[in-house]
Amino acid sequence: QVQLVESGGGLVQPGGSLRLSCAASGSIATISTMGWYRQAPGKSREEVAHLTTSGSTNYADSVQGRFSISADNAKNTVYLQMNSLKPEDTAVYYCYALSHVRNIYWGQGTQVTVSS
Repeated sequence: QVQLVESGGGLVQPGGSLRLSCAASGSIATISTMGWYRQAPGKSREEVAHLTTSGSTNYADSVQGRFSISADNAKNTVYLQMNSLKPEDTAVYYCYALSHVRNIYWGQGTQVTVSS
């Protein structure tokens, strides 16, 4: 089992920045990939970014060049640095972890609101 605890959401003005954190605990050695999805009312769920344990990353076209995913392995924590935020980035952001046997684990979600 893997447990994920998210933090870092909040209210920010357009053009501002936030950094989300996702701290993993439990069977951490089983994780192959960690990433972030977001869900906004009336919109489909969208994968924002993911990071494999080998270091490869992928980003949604909508956030390419603005968001960056990284990890601090010593702290078992994955981060999502969000820059140049836009109102359309407003959503609940969910961290996920994928195990080597394709089990998926979810964080509790953290609200990001971009508004002036």
